Amino acid sequence: MTTEEQLRQKINTKTKPLGALGMLEELALKVGLIQNNLSPVINKPHIVVFAGDHGIAATGKVNPYPQAVTAQMVLNFVQGGAAINVFTKQNNIGLTVVDAGVNVDFDASLPIVHAKLNHGTADYSLYHAMSMDEVNSALEKGGSIVQGIFDEGCNTIGFGEMGIGNTSSAALIMHHVLQLPLNECVGRGTGANDEQLILKLSTLEEVSRKHELNGSDITPHELLTRIGGFEIAMMVGAYLKAAELNMLIVVDGFIATAALLIAKKMHAQQQSKSPLRGPARMHLSGGDLERHLVFAHCSDENGHLKMLEHLNAKPVLQLGMRLGEGTGAALAIPLLQSAVAFLNEMASFESAGVSGKE
Repeated sequence: MTTEEQLRQKINTKTKPLGALGMLEELALKVGLIQNNLSPVINKPHIVVFAGDHGIAATGKVNPYPQAVTAQMVLNFVQGGAAINVFTKQNNIGLTVVDAGVNVDFDASLPIVHAKLNHGTADYSLYHAMSMDEVNSALEKGGSIVQGIFDEGCNTIGFGEMGIGNTSSAALIMHHVLQLPLNECVGRGTGANDEQLILKLSTLEEVSRKHELNGSDITPHELLTRIGGFEIAMMVGAYLKAAELNMLIVVDGFIATAALLIAKKMHAQQQSKSPLRGPARMHLSGGDLERHLVFAHCSDENGHLKMLEHLNAKPVLQLGMRLGEGTGAALAIPLLQSAVAFLNEMASFESAGVSGKE
């Protein structure tokens, strides 16, 4: 029998009716297939939160909160006061915070990963957000951070983000990759009211025209240079490296899924052996990127459901959340642990001496 057949047999012969544990059975199968193991394990699960600022946020046209909140929230993460701190502490999940490009110079002693590429991206309503060198550096740094966590024994990882204005960047990525109208991609983000939402949408419509996002053929690297964020670009590199290392990847919400859309395009580019520049050449020896993914939840941010439908993804949770920070991933990881636990520890009909279905 194949590994999949053996896993299905192991699941189906547990002391329960067939399919009675629902999605936990699907998750147990997925983790077992990723690890090619009939007794898979979740080792040292970890969340990485990438933080970066967006130049357009300083205009006030796409977000109700000031850009300074990004740096303030990084300090909140360090002090343990954010939702992601609460959930990772509760569930014994590791947490790493990365300064990918916050518009503040943090003290070097601050216990974060100091990977700043610049003090926020350029305002993409006027310029390209970043250079190609910055994109390649972000991809490399994101991969390097994941490699270090993997080397410490982690095999399950999720990615979160913090960046005022990053729902706008994510909406533009979705708009281009899925070729959907912007009004189906743009949401309220950190809580825009009706008037602010109208201004946000009209501003991003202008950005889309400026950068020719509607219908043009843009490589994933070029897309990041035009409208990406440093935290999003690092997350792309992190996805690719985690899959290369055969890790289980827990996908968070709207921004994390937008980064995944770019990672998928890069992976497809690699598979077709298209030339890539510099450190972006990553080979997924772990196989197809998609097979490593578990989708944590369906965000309440406008557009995320359409992203999930495009990816044929079935999220584990639906809690109406739209916070970011990796909070959905942190809440889904305990369910992955439960799936692995029942597979490994629950008795079979034979071992328990229980009569099976006739």
